[in-house]
Amino acid sequence: MHLRLKTKVNQDFLSVKSGFDEKLFLSLNPPFPPVNLKEFGGCETGDRVHLELNFIFFKQDWISKITFDNTSDSVFEFVDEGIKLPFFLKSWKHHHVVEKIDENESSIIDDIEFKSPSILMDYLLKPVLWLQFAYRKPIYKKIFQAVGA
Repeated sequence: MHLRLKTKVNQDFLSVKSGFDEKLFLSLNPPFPPVNLKEFGGCETGDRVHLELNFIFFKQDWISKITFDNTSDSVFEFVDEGIKLPFFLKSWKHHHVVEKIDENESSIIDDIEFKSPSILMDYLLKPVLWLQFAYRKPIYKKIFQAVGA
């Protein structure tokens, strides 16, 4: 399954890049399930992120590894791939892209490929995951707004 969400923000792409940190990561988590951040290594190749998802009656670990990162004159990007996933996911690949629009604006793109244990579950998960990532859009806009705006 594939999801792609794009958010325009009022900040240059290198400032957005520098804002991709632990504080942003924590602010992007939706209310459910509550997330305990056990490790945030960063956004460079080889870094790891370890989450504990709390589903009230049980907890699930989610560990991702950054498998690619790149910064050019107009793009900052990195890929996190799941190495230990909750039971409802079989694979996870999230390509984060920040594209320069102009000197004061950027686009943040969440490009996600995932698989669950069954095609039926893929179709059930897709709208749930879409909502989880759509939740990020106003947060991105608020955090990455022009200085003094």
